[in-house]
Order: sequence, then C-alpha cells, then structure tokens
Amino acid sequence: MKRKKVVLLGSTGSIGTSTLKVAAEIPERMEIVGLAAANSVEALARQTRETGAKHVAIYNPKKEAELRAAVDSDVHVYVGLEGLVKLAELEGADMVLVAIVGTAGLHPALAAIEAGKELAVASKEILVMAGELVMAAAERKGVKVLPVDSEHNAIFQCLEGHDGGQKEISRLILTASGGPFRTWEAEKLKDVKLEQALKHPTWVMGRKITIDSATLFNKGLEMIEARWLFGVEMDRVDVIVHPQSIVHSMVEFADSSVLAQLSTTDMCFPIQYAVTYPERVSNGLKPLNFAQLGKLEFEAARRDVFPAIDLAVRAGTEGGTLPAVYNAANEVAVDAFIEQKIGFTDIWRVVEQTMDAHEVKPGKSIDELIAADADARQLAKGFL
Repeated sequence: MKRKKVVLLGSTGSIGTSTLKVAAEIPERMEIVGLAAANSVEALARQTRETGAKHVAIYNPKKEAELRAAVDSDVHVYVGLEGLVKLAELEGADMVLVAIVGTAGLHPALAAIEAGKELAVASKEILVMAGELVMAAAERKGVKVLPVDSEHNAIFQCLEGHDGGQKEISRLILTASGGPFRTWEAEKLKDVKLEQALKHPTWVMGRKITIDSATLFNKGLEMIEARWLFGVEMDRVDVIVHPQSIVHSMVEFADSSVLAQLSTTDMCFPIQYAVTYPERVSNGLKPLNFAQLGKLEFEAARRDVFPAIDLAVRAGTEGGTLPAVYNAANEVAVDAFIEQKIGFTDIWRVVEQTMDAHEVKPGKSIDELIAADADARQLAKGFL
C-alpha cells in the first residue's frame, strides 16, 4: 500500500505526540503533511521542522504572528476554527486524525468527511456530541471512520471479518482500569484530593482524562461513542473492570463466543492500526510476555459507587442533545474540581443535575448540538 499522508489536529497533546512517534517508526507507510495545535507555538514549530510538514494551524489567533516567525517562510499557516477546517480539507491528504480536546474538533471532522478523507477519531466529543451526524455523513460519502481510542480500536479489530452486521453482536464489552479508587469505600471518595485523582495506576495521560478515569466518566463517554461507531443500542454496550489494562476491549457474539484484543499499554498500538488499516506492520513496540503477566483479573464495575456509567446509559439511550450535555457538564465539573471549587463526588452530582435541568432537543444539526453544549455549561456552573 502507498504511504498515507496524514493531517494531525491536536499534535502537541499526548495522542498527538504518540502519533508522531508512530510516524517516525513507520516512515514508509505514514507521512505527516499537516499539524495543528491550540496554543503551543514552540512545540508546534519544532514538530513542523521535525516532520517537514508544510501546512500548520494554530487555533488561538493571538498566536499567529508568533507561529509565523517560528516556522520557515515556505510553511503555510492557518488560524482559528477556519484554519482547522482548511487543514482538514487539505488537498493531497489521505487521512485526518483528530485529537483535539473539546468541541473545536467537530467542524474539522465533518469537513474532512465531506472532502472524502479517512477520519481517525481520538477526540471523544466528536462522537459523543455528534455521533449520529458524523456516522451518517461518513456513510453518505463512503468514508471510513477509524477509532484511535484503545478500547474502540480493540472492538474495531475484533469485529474485522465479521460481516453479519449487528445481528452477530451480543455485547460490546469495554474494559476499564477502575482508576485509582477502584476498591475505595463510597464514603471515602468524598475526601479525594486532586493529586490522588491524578495518579492513574496504568496509563500516563492528560489531567482531564486522568480524572475522568478516576470517576469512570471516561468509560461513560466511551459507551456513547461505541453506540454510534458500531451501530448498536446502549443496552448492548457493557463495561468490565480489568485493572491490568492488557485486554483493551472485547466483543461477545450471538453464539456467546468472545473475541478480545490484547497488547501492552501503549497508545502507539491503536494509532498505528488506524493508520495502516487494513494491514499490520511490524514496529518496535513492546510485545506481551504472558508468563511475566501471570494473570489477568476482571470484576464488575461498581455502578452504585461510580454513577457516571448509568448516567451515560441514560444519555445514550435518550439521545438527542443529552449526550452533549453529559459531556459538557462533566467538563465544567472536572475544571471546578481541578480548581478545588468542588469535591470529587460533586462531579457526578453536577452532571446529573445538569442533565435533569436540560430540555432535550433532537440534536439534528451541529448548531443545535453546540447550543446544547453552551446551555449545559451555563447550567452546570449554577450547580457548582
């Protein structure tokens, strides 16, 4: 297969830097042709030099002059949301990988689909907020939507070769590490400190997603994503706690057989498969040593203690604008927890109260979803 030309939106975050590691590992299969960041000019300029990309975007317009001064004169600089969209439509690019945190990735994702690019999704907001719109657009344009999250990529791999469609799937089983408070008593969670919530037992990630892992909101968001990515109802999306994070997710089929995808905890695995799909390419990533692992453990998620999962089921089942509200209220609550304005268990309370207060609409347009997002943020701030 030819070398895939990739536009990377969100290049300076953890997924972005892992993507660049993959590109450096398999240069014969992957070329970075465009890069975008929100604010990190120095890192973006360095990445531009290292990759040789000739197209870069900075989301913050105040950083435009600084970026132009930091890159070579032959590099095309784009600015703001319009710049991200232009980069997503870049002529000659084969794939757009969206790793932007927040709603800024929505318009570029849809623009990439409309331009006929493969879309690799690492940004939860795209499918949580607008899964129905994105998947419908991809089907209409005949474009592949390839998941980069380790859990969804695992399910994607397990479903390869199964052409029987939804009737073959009994359950999609997302694995969760359980976070740092997996075994804590419910009463003790009220006293959780920020530094405790930021100590993930198996993954090294950004602050927001690390706290989401501690509350299990990350798993709730992934359940909603899976519902749209794989076209199943919420009652066929399940969660199991797996502390070792070696089994990245599983599919239970109609005959009760289960397929699982396993690998060491490195985001380069799902990123590479999304880029090289449908082929597999050798790399320098660490293989599993089963004798060294010794055992793999599984346990039920404590939904009564970690209500994020049941709130996600409610949001994904009711649909419309409610998943966008679930996501936005959680972002506001997590920010407030980081700023030590609310306690750890208040994160769940704020999200539930915001969902209860929101008037759910059909969510048939990006404008309606973005309006719901804004409404939810305002409501959530009132519940802090």
